[in-house]
Parts: sequence; structure tokens; C-alpha cells
Amino acid sequence: MDKFRSVLNLSMQQQKTLGMGMLALLTVGGEHLFSVVVFQCPCSSWNFCYGMVFLLVPALIFFVIGYLLSARTWKLLTGYCVRSGGCFGRRRRNCLRCLYVFFLTTVEASVVPFTWISVALLNGTYYECAMTGFDSKFYRDSVCTGRPEECVDNLSSFPCKRTTSSLTAPVIDDVLKHIRAQAQVLGWILIACIATLALLITCISRCRSPVSFAQLKFWGTYLEEECRLLQSKSQQHAKQLAERNITSFFDFKEPEPFVTPSNKQWEQISLLYSFNPKGQYYSMIHKYVESGSQRNHSIRSVEGDVPPPSALEFIDAVNVSSSGI
Repeated sequence: MDKFRSVLNLSMQQQKTLGMGMLALLTVGGEHLFSVVVFQCPCSSWNFCYGMVFLLVPALIFFVIGYLLSARTWKLLTGYCVRSGGCFGRRRRNCLRCLYVFFLTTVEASVVPFTWISVALLNGTYYECAMTGFDSKFYRDSVCTGRPEECVDNLSSFPCKRTTSSLTAPVIDDVLKHIRAQAQVLGWILIACIATLALLITCISRCRSPVSFAQLKFWGTYLEEECRLLQSKSQQHAKQLAERNITSFFDFKEPEPFVTPSNKQWEQISLLYSFNPKGQYYSMIHKYVESGSQRNHSIRSVEGDVPPPSALEFIDAVNVSSSGI
């Protein structure tokens, strides 16, 4: 039982890592399923368009889904156009802050699309179909160098292995291997670039962290607990309010007084996090609670507030649920 509890605790601690790993496995499995079951190269002038659609459109769909499932997206957009004078009535600093959060959301949403493209290139099926239909004389001549003259004119039919007297199966296989090798080289280059960029961004963000490694770990633990308790308390509070209203409706009597946060209070704790070196606030709820007598005033901008360093950007990514929809 103790061993099982240890494994469970480890799984909870590494939830994000396991989630990303599972997402990567699902992407790899989905790409393989598409390439085997769904994908059928037309072996015509449609090759390039057909291959690129299978290579890029699923990546675009994953990109959009990444935005939809991001807590940052809805924390940024919900009520954005009606607060503080609308979209164009904000101060420049707030606009820059929103653009930065939008950039971080874009980076997060790009993980799965780039995984799809990388895996698809390593597999080579979509790229092979697309490039056999690529209408470029220079590319066709380079691929068909040292092969029969018919190679250039019949390149689009190669994925279907249509042989002729001069274009034998070994010749076609040799050309397809050459094209697939190009795809795999591009795939590994893309993976290497993404891994290097991720390492650089992580190192730079950690170097600029205003708090220690141990406090960052504590900060993450606090946010997890705060979200868990907020969800639990919200459910309990909503249940009590619903019971009070239903009881009042069916019993035909005046409802009992019930204290619940106002729209302004909900807005205060839903703001994007701002770091303050003078105050140790772990979240906007923490900042609101510690504001004391200033709770009735906006806590959007307090003296000393600055946009959070990149090492603390995980705060706005945490939400009560996995997304805002």
C-alpha cells in the first residue's frame, strides 16, 4: 500500500510532465493512424496540395485547440473589451502585458502542432506525396539526376509505384527513399531547433527569477492547493446559494441573507498577476486578501507592481479548471 501511495504521489507531482508525454504519444499515434488508414496519395497534380494539407492542417487544428484549452486565453480575453474603457482605452503598459501573455499562450499552444509536424516529417509519407507533386523544375531535376528522362514527367505517380519499361520498381524506390530522407533530415533539424530554443528560454527565465528554486517549488505547490480549495469552496458556496434560492421559491418566503462575492471582487482576483518586490503575493487572491482596507479599490496597479519575470509566468496559466470553457 505504501508503494502504491508513493507512485500516486509521484504521479501527482509530475502531472504536467506526464500530461505532455501522453499528449506526445497521442500525437504520434494519431499521425500513424492517419498515414496508414486515412491518407491515400492521389498520384496526380493534386499531390502537393494533398500532402501539405495532411502535414499542416492537423497542426493548425491542434494549434487552435491549444488556445481553446489554455487557461491564459480565457483569463486574458474574458471581459477584456468592456473593462477600463474597452480594448483601446488601456494604458500602454497593460497592453504590452497582454501582448506578452498572448505570446506565452502562443508558445504553449505550439507544442503539439510542432510535435505533429516533426513526427510527420520523420515518417515521411505526407512529405513524399507533396514533393512528388511539387511544380518546380529545379527540384524535379535534382531529384531525378542520373535517372531516366521519364522520371521528371512521371514523378507525381511514384507514390503509387506505377512502373514503366524504363521506370522500374528499384528506380522508383530509390527516388522515394531520397525524398523521404529529405523529410527525415528536416524533421530532426526541427526537433533539434525546438529543443535548443526550449532549453535557452528555460535557462534565461530561471536566471532572471527573483526568487530561489525552493521558493519556486513552494509557489507551485501553493497554487495547486489554492486552486483545489477554490474549486471545492466554490462548489460548496454555489450549492448553498442554490439550496437557499430553491427553498425560498418552493416555500414562498423571503430568502435568508446570503453573502457572496460581488462582480468587482470576482474581477479583482481574475486579473493578470503582477509581481511586487515589496509584497510577497503568491496569487491575485493572496494579493486581494492582503490588501485589507483597500479591497474596495482596484488592486490592478499597486505601487511597485511590475510585470512578472518569465520564471513566474506559470501563475497565470493556473486556473480552477484545465481551461476556461
